[in-house]
Amino acid sequence: MNKLNQYSVWTALITPFDEQGDIDFTSLQKLIEKQQEAGNAVLILGSTGEALALSVEEKKQVVKFVSNLKLTIPVMVGVGGFRLQDQLDWIGFCNRQNNISSFLLVTPLYAKPALKGQVKWFRALLDEAKHPCMLYNIPSRTGVSLYPQVLTMLKDHSNLWSLKEASGTLGDFRNYQEASPELALYSGNDDLMLDYARMGGKGLVSVVANVWPHATRLYVERCLAGQSDDLFPIWKDACNALFQVSNPIPVKVLLYKKQWITSPTLRSPLTYEDIKDIKQLVNIDRMIEKWFTRSK
Repeated sequence: MNKLNQYSVWTALITPFDEQGDIDFTSLQKLIEKQQEAGNAVLILGSTGEALALSVEEKKQVVKFVSNLKLTIPVMVGVGGFRLQDQLDWIGFCNRQNNISSFLLVTPLYAKPALKGQVKWFRALLDEAKHPCMLYNIPSRTGVSLYPQVLTMLKDHSNLWSLKEASGTLGDFRNYQEASPELALYSGNDDLMLDYARMGGKGLVSVVANVWPHATRLYVERCLAGQSDDLFPIWKDACNALFQVSNPIPVKVLLYKKQWITSPTLRSPLTYEDIKDIKQLVNIDRMIEKWFTRSK
């Protein structure tokens, strides 16, 4: 787990598709190599990776492909759904692959379980995993918040490594911190990284890093060192631009504009057609790159 703590940025990677909607593995490799060059760890098949829009076989193909790349950075795999056995089977498959370092365990979708249900859910997943796990609080997507008591009740589990907090509420971050003071807490909201760093956060699970891998790492490092004020207004504007509609629509549009992927295609019900004007994305891209060139 100490090796995982060395990475302050985990990029929640998109899954690139070609114009026909099939997985573009060539672009996927290029994106991962850019993250490796920047020194960022990667999360595959999270919500930014449109995991729920992929079939099980497609997700297996992604994991196999990534696990066979000769990477020097850790790879985390997303685990999320509402049928426990499916998630246990998924973890079991990933356990058998090479070069997988961690799992991201999201609160159950849709069912909105209470405390004991959440504890049973996470304990079962933690028991099945053969790698350290990051729990994930994202009530805007799951419909329920992670109870702080879950962290207290599972704090001694050998596979519980960290928490990604993405409620957007600083009070929730503090409650989780108090429930399990030894647990590493990561921001799941790009725009709140500075606030979470000041409260003792260890890093960022980032969407923004897809398009600005080097700049994001520098920004996070400065946040953790208390030296980020020069970028803060631009960073807020950048986050607003990349979350103007549902993630990962703007990210894919900008990656396509930067020619890092071959198509901005998403899986239904998401579509790049919901971006009416890319000028905001292009302008903020120019500003971030200018800041990074000046600051590195």
